[in-house]
Formats: sequence, C-alpha cells, structure tokens
Amino acid sequence: MFLLWKYFALGFSALLPLINPLGSALVFLGLVGISPPPVYRALARRIAVNTVIFLAVIELIGSTLLGFFGISLPIVQVSGGIVLAAMGWSLLNEKSSAPNPEKTQAAAPAETQSEIDNLSEKAFYPFTFPITAGPACIVVMLTLSVHASQGDLTSKILSHVGLFLSVIVLSVLIYLCYAYAPRITRAISPSTAHGILRVIAFILLCIGVQIAWNGLSQLIKTVLERT
Repeated sequence: MFLLWKYFALGFSALLPLINPLGSALVFLGLVGISPPPVYRALARRIAVNTVIFLAVIELIGSTLLGFFGISLPIVQVSGGIVLAAMGWSLLNEKSSAPNPEKTQAAAPAETQSEIDNLSEKAFYPFTFPITAGPACIVVMLTLSVHASQGDLTSKILSHVGLFLSVIVLSVLIYLCYAYAPRITRAISPSTAHGILRVIAFILLCIGVQIAWNGLSQLIKTVLERT
C-alpha cells in the first residue's frame, strides 16, 4: 500500500499547481458569466468527468507510447524531471496568481445568452483542455506513468492505482471550484491563493529534481559499467 499512497501523493502534488482549480475557476467564471447555479454545477460535473477520462487515458497509454518510439525510462526520467522542475521554478517566481496564459487565451467571456446556451458543447474544448488540464499536465502524466511502470506486476498496479486516485481527487476539487466559482472567488483573496500556490510550486520543483536525479543516476551507472 505504500506505493499506492506514494504515487497518489506524487500525482496530486505534481498536477495540483498545473491544474490550479482556484485559478482555473477564475477563467471558468469569466467564460460562463452570469448564469444560475444549476448551469455552473452541470458544466462542472461534465468537466470533472472529462478530466478523469482525459488524464486516465494518457496515464494508461504513456508507457506504450514511449515504448513505441524507443525512448528508455532513464531518458524519460531525466527529461521529464527537468520539465517538472522548470514548471515548479516558473510557478515559484510568478509575480501574480493569475491563471496561465495558455488557459486565458483559450477562453473568451460570454457576451450573449446564445453563447451561454452553447457552453455545454465546449465541455471538452476549451473547458477541459486546455483551460483545466493543459499541455503541461500531459507531460506530467507521461513522466509519472513511465516512472510508475517499474518493478513487478503488483508494484505497477499499486502505482498506477495511486496515480488514478490522485486524478479522481483533483477532479473532485475541479468540480467544487467550478460549481461554486462565484462564491469561492468572493471568499478567497488572491493573496491567499497565491501563497498556497507558492508552497505547492516548491514541492513540484523538488519532485522534478528527484525524478531527474533518479534517471541520471541510472545513466551514470550504465556508463560506468560499460567502461
């Protein structure tokens, strides 16, 4: 069970600052505009389900996809760890708690009632991708998926289940933040959300360095064995 909770913690802490439910809720609120609570809840439910399916598919086919291209595990660990560390460093040094530009560019405020009526058609794009789970989440899931595909069959199952559970918990947070976006944005100050994001960003930086070092140590060991 240790592996299950280990990969649950890894997946949750790595994806949380990238998905950033509170920050994404601001974009979601601006896109939906003034609508009754049932509209927010219905859209939030569809987006949460889409996020689970989207990230679960990436997590399941990650190892197979990389194996098809002949990319080894240590290389994925080094490159993926560097990417994670760079993301954490970037988030750690952001000057404001505003959502990522790649998310805000995909969203435009709803101006007419007809646009609001058609919001359900945008449940996957752009609400799920890239507003909720952007390209950075794909990189994280691919890296963690390969990292979890080590050891015997039991270890692999527990590791992947842990990652899947982290996606489910994050999707629950997405639902809560999106369904009650108007209320939450009035209750939580931007400075508080900004401080929480800083702590999570530092954890993401440490996770990236650790994963990169695991891959680099294996590469160094392989070189030393050949000399």
